[in-house]
Amino acid sequence: MLIRVDLDSPRALYDQVAASVRSDILVGVLAPGDRLPAARDVAEALDINQHTVLHAYQQLRDEGLVDLRRGRGAVIAASAAPLAELAHDIDDLVRRAAALGVSADTLAGIVRAHRDADTGMRPIDNPEEDSP
Repeated sequence: MLIRVDLDSPRALYDQVAASVRSDILVGVLAPGDRLPAARDVAEALDINQHTVLHAYQQLRDEGLVDLRRGRGAVIAASAAPLAELAHDIDDLVRRAAALGVSADTLAGIVRAHRDADTGMRPIDNPEEDSP
């Protein structure tokens, strides 16, 4: 497992660390029960702050992808298994969107809109919609 970050990217480092772990789950490099490296080791290897790595691990925990246990560290949760199963479907969707000229940001917005419609959530991206 190799956690990757781009220090020149405007994207937050903790988000890059979390995305790298998510990606490894998607492609099957990481599976439920696998241990992630200690935050201290990742921080030293990437030359970033240990708290940045801990923030990423906590984000993954909040998403249900990682279990954080005292003495055991960060372990890929059993609930992460369906993510790997979705990888093929996601690849197909991304390829189809690209063939149709749909950008990644637009595709992500469409997915969020479908999720919000299915869960009854109301998007709050545009506060002007609340105005009469």
